[in-house]
Amino acid sequence: MSAAFSFKQTIRTREQRIAETFSHLHANPEISWKEVQTTRYLVERMQALGLHVTTFDDCTGLVAEWGEGKPVVGLRTDIDALWQEVDGEWRANHSCGHDAHMTMIVETVEALVASGYQPPGTLKVLFQPAEEKGTGALKLVEKGVVDDVDYLYGVHLRPIQEMVQGTAGPAIYNGAAMFLYGEITGVSAHGARPHLGINAIEVAGAIISGIGQVHIDPMVPATAKMTMLQAGGESYNIIPDKARFAIDLRAQTNQAMDELEMRIRQVIEGVATSFQAQIEVQQGSRMVAAEVNDQAKKWMELAIVDALGEENLREAPVSPGAEDFHYYTVERPHIKATMLALGCDLKPGLHHPHMQFEHSALAKGVEILGRVIVRTFENESDRA
Repeated sequence: MSAAFSFKQTIRTREQRIAETFSHLHANPEISWKEVQTTRYLVERMQALGLHVTTFDDCTGLVAEWGEGKPVVGLRTDIDALWQEVDGEWRANHSCGHDAHMTMIVETVEALVASGYQPPGTLKVLFQPAEEKGTGALKLVEKGVVDDVDYLYGVHLRPIQEMVQGTAGPAIYNGAAMFLYGEITGVSAHGARPHLGINAIEVAGAIISGIGQVHIDPMVPATAKMTMLQAGGESYNIIPDKARFAIDLRAQTNQAMDELEMRIRQVIEGVATSFQAQIEVQQGSRMVAAEVNDQAKKWMELAIVDALGEENLREAPVSPGAEDFHYYTVERPHIKATMLALGCDLKPGLHHPHMQFEHSALAKGVEILGRVIVRTFENESDRA
């Protein structure tokens, strides 16, 4: 892998450039579907390298292509930030590491170009919007941009509780997540005459109790819990007839999520019948569990060993957190995909408003991603 070896030397000369790229992206966060300036910045960076860039009239994000023909190997990064309170101010904030992910993908492509590498096929780079909404990957799938992709690689920083600085894993087994939103309609009545009403709060309590009695296969991690309940008003002697609620569902496999959703809906239907109340339920966003390809995982594992040494290779973490990257393989099963799990001493945790990590991990991530791209092209081109 002579190209990968010269690539390693190139990275060492670009550490200041990597830091500058991260600083810019970190200082200019934009929330989902509003990543306008971020898209413009990334377009300029990719066009400066001579890559063919495609943008979209109806959404943010872009796709950059280098080379032509088969095989088609893809790199994907999320580009949006969270909206959260930071030191008393609500604002966009990169507390999930998407600024780091963008940095590594941009710098991987630039370092490959600088090292003189030429892909024997097509390298397709996806700068995907709205990961935090769980809808960005589906948007790119709908646009057909991954229909010709053979392999797809992503990256996500890992919290220190999972993985420490200087280590990495060849996949991330994210779980599935779903949100159900509902509204209860009962009958309002005087607090002294509860038999004349249908108390929406009592209905919600019965749903909570029913959720607690749902049991699926205990060998598959899964949880369901009511995470929002709003009912009642300023007059405390009125039995409320309206309540709004939300339920958060998590499961480690897509099959378990299907069963969990079915059981929760059965609970809600049973409660509605028992109380003679109306309960309308809508599905919110849903993200699927990881479908990791063994061959892609193997190439990533070898890239990690080449970059960090075998002693720093770790098992792929299993995470209850969700990630819409996995829609690419669920919606397009021909794609062989995995995500790099990068240790970087991230703390206090993902989505914490003051999340921080060891920035020197960025260069290691660039090297690993560059190596997996080179290795994948070499092996797939040989097969062709």
